[in-house]
Amino acid sequence: MTLTQALMRLAALALLAPSGLVAVSALSRIGHRLPDLLTQFTAPALVATVVLCGLFLLLRLWDMAALGAGVAGLLLLAVWPQWTPEKGRAAGPETLTIYSANLWARNQDVAAIARSIEQADADVVMLIELGDAPAAQLDTILRAYPHRVSTPRKDRPSGAARSVIASRLPLHQVRDADGQGLAALVAQAETSLGPVSLIAVHMTRPWPFQHPYGQISQAQRLAGLRAGLEGPVVVAGDFNSVSSGRIGRQIKAETGLIPAPARPGTWPSALPAFLGITIDHVWRSPDLALVERRLGQKTGSDHRPVIVRLSRAEP
Repeated sequence: MTLTQALMRLAALALLAPSGLVAVSALSRIGHRLPDLLTQFTAPALVATVVLCGLFLLLRLWDMAALGAGVAGLLLLAVWPQWTPEKGRAAGPETLTIYSANLWARNQDVAAIARSIEQADADVVMLIELGDAPAAQLDTILRAYPHRVSTPRKDRPSGAARSVIASRLPLHQVRDADGQGLAALVAQAETSLGPVSLIAVHMTRPWPFQHPYGQISQAQRLAGLRAGLEGPVVVAGDFNSVSSGRIGRQIKAETGLIPAPARPGTWPSALPAFLGITIDHVWRSPDLALVERRLGQKTGSDHRPVIVRLSRAEP
C-alpha cells in the first residue's frame, strides 16, 4: 500500500466515523442526553453514508466501501422504527384529515401559511408558534374553519406566540395546559369518526439548549394529559425529538400512543426533506388507524407541516 492509498483510507475512516458514532448511539438506546442528541440525526447520517459509499466505489476503495455499507446497514436498522411504525387496519371508509404545523413565531409570511392550509384541505388544523402577524389575519387564514380554540398570547424571547386548534365541525376546549411545564392545548372535535380528543404540543429543545430534564418532565406532563382523556386521541406538534429517541420512547411507553411514519423529514425546511429529521409528529391512540402521512406545503417556517389521514381501527 502506497502512502497516498494509506492517507486516502485514513481520510475515509475519518469521514465514516461520525456516522458510525451516530449508529452506535442510536442502537445503544442509552438514555443519556449526549448519545440521544446524536440519535436525532440518524436519518441524515444514513443518507451521508450512502453518498460516501458511492464516492469510495468511484475511488476504488473497496474495503472502505464495504465498511461504509456496514455502517449504513446499522443506521438503517436504527432508523427503521421511525420510518415503519404500526399503521393499524381501517375499520371503515370514514376518515379524518389533520394538518399540524409549527409556524415559527417570527414568521410573517401569511400568504404562504394560508396557501399551505388551503392546499391540505384538512378537517382539523393544529397550529403552534402562531405569531402576531398571522394571528392578526386568522379569519383569513382559517376562513374554512369556523370552530376554533386557542391559548392566550405568550411573550417569549423567541417571539410572542400562541397555539390554535381549528375545525370544520364543532369543537370545544378541554383545557389550556400552556405555562404548566408544557405548552399544550387540549380540545375535543366532533368528527366523522365520532368525538376525537386533540392535544397540540410544543416541547422544549433538547440539551444543551435547555435544562437536560426539561423534555423528560414535559413528556411526563403530556402522559398525564393523555391519561385524562377517553376514546380516540391525537397528539400533534413539535416534539423536538425523533420518535425513536429517548423522548419518543418515553411518550410511547407512558401514553400508549403510536407515531406516524417519520419519512420524509420535517426540519429544517431549508434542506430537501430527505435530508431532514422528523421532530414534528402526529401521535394517535391505538383505536385509530393511519391511512396516509405526507408533508404539507412550506409555510415560511423552519418546520414543514405534517398531514395525516386517520380512520377508526379494527378491534
